[in-house]
Amino acid sequence: MAARLVLALTLMLALLASFDARQPSPADRLPRLVLWAWERPVDLRALPPDVGVAFLAQTITASPHASIVAPRRQPLMVAPATPLIAVTRIETPGGEPAPGQVDDIARAIAATAALPRVIAIQIDFDAVLSQRPMYRQLLHAVRRALPPAMPLSITALASWCMHDNWLDDLPIDEAVPMLFRMGSADAPLRDTALSKLRAPTCGGAVGTALDEPLALAAGRRRVYVFNSQPWTDATIAGARRLAP
Repeated sequence: MAARLVLALTLMLALLASFDARQPSPADRLPRLVLWAWERPVDLRALPPDVGVAFLAQTITASPHASIVAPRRQPLMVAPATPLIAVTRIETPGGEPAPGQVDDIARAIAATAALPRVIAIQIDFDAVLSQRPMYRQLLHAVRRALPPAMPLSITALASWCMHDNWLDDLPIDEAVPMLFRMGSADAPLRDTALSKLRAPTCGGAVGTALDEPLALAAGRRRVYVFNSQPWTDATIAGARRLAP
């Protein structure tokens, strides 16, 4: 009787553990350290193959009347083995796009997945509260247009990961909380932000900057690093120290 009880408890604990285990995500295949390469000439051919590059592939300026897609104009030089993440920056200076434009924007974003050696795509959009429904619609449209195994990443304001759960039902593989260049509302949170990122999709990555470095625990998060100056051997070495 006691032996059967022990066996039953063991099986129950194993079953509970299987429910608690985090399911693998396509984002798990991404490099531990990723350097952002914005709109300037970038030479990262000296990077080791375990470091990725998230490069600005295009900027989409959307308004109620039209959406303008501006592809990257500056050269990006990387080694053949460097894994690449294609980033689309979205700007809405004149108001959010009309509903009929969302599918066109989604197709333009999804098309960056076909660029050479791209292993994931990322969207950089500082959506205000009123733009969240449109952004949700856009992300679902992008997800439908992508190959199922292609990781979909977004950058996120720190407050998105703390104050509510609007990220929870988005069809994304990771949200990267941007813990640098924070606005006046979020800046006081910076030093304690890592302990307050309660949204599950914000738990696997973090965005930091060389001139505003974060103290990060070894191996716990994917680290995206922004550099306002050109990437050089010295700044690459500095970025590697941010991802222990």
